[in-house]
Amino acid sequence: MILISGATGTIGSELVRQLTARGVPVRAMTRDPGRMQPVAGVDVVQGDFEDADSLRKATAGVDAVFLLSAPGGSVPEHDLAMLRAIDGVRKVVKLSAIGVGGAAAEWHQAGEAAVRASGVAWTLLRPTGFASNALRWAPMIQAGQPVPNLTGSGRHAFVDPRDVAAVAAEALLSSDHDGQVYTLSGPEFLSVPDQVAQLSEVIGRTVAVVDVPIEVAAEQMRAAGVDELIVSTMVNGSELIRSGGERTLTTDVERVLGRPAGSFRGWLETHRELFS
Repeated sequence: MILISGATGTIGSELVRQLTARGVPVRAMTRDPGRMQPVAGVDVVQGDFEDADSLRKATAGVDAVFLLSAPGGSVPEHDLAMLRAIDGVRKVVKLSAIGVGGAAAEWHQAGEAAVRASGVAWTLLRPTGFASNALRWAPMIQAGQPVPNLTGSGRHAFVDPRDVAAVAAEALLSSDHDGQVYTLSGPEFLSVPDQVAQLSEVIGRTVAVVDVPIEVAAEQMRAAGVDELIVSTMVNGSELIRSGGERTLTTDVERVLGRPAGSFRGWLETHRELFS
């Protein structure tokens, strides 16, 4: 059995779907089991990274763990809490982030080091920004408002979350990926205007773009009560892309899955109704 933490999130829920489709027994961990619809082959358990007893119960009897800690300043503590609970587990696959060692992903460094030192088989996944991050634009588009652009003409190789989950599934099921660090990107560099142009074509109407200074977006986040660490991560990441400093494109998705990585447009075509 495989334990999936963060089972109701973007990657976790897709990983649950893919593993169960392959007939793999899954235990889905979430702080609120009521959020999950019953799925055949899925054992839903309550688990909280700040409750050691719940983690011990969640990991009891599982063979492998997909370790996903929600972004924020608690990631190091949450990663370590899970690793302390994995007695008897054979493998851990950790969802990290691109740029470990830099400001945008600094909270994953301790977790990565702990996974490497855990004594179990491990795989680290470092995805680029998710194609699904475009969903934050949906309410604006539905209201006829322009999409804000914080990164100017800077470009990034957005990855399809389905590819991240598919790579995670392979890493969990096969020893071929033990000890590997995969940087997962999409197949092409796109700016926000590039993304919006593709989105306009897919939904059949023109969506406008407006440049927004990073400092203005940061103040808006602070006014909305967003944690300062999340704000600073947004600022650092946006500045990096805007300056052209984040241009990472790899073939790791194809290397693991034996097919090219999915495109941003492909993800849009599957999810176009969410922008209508």
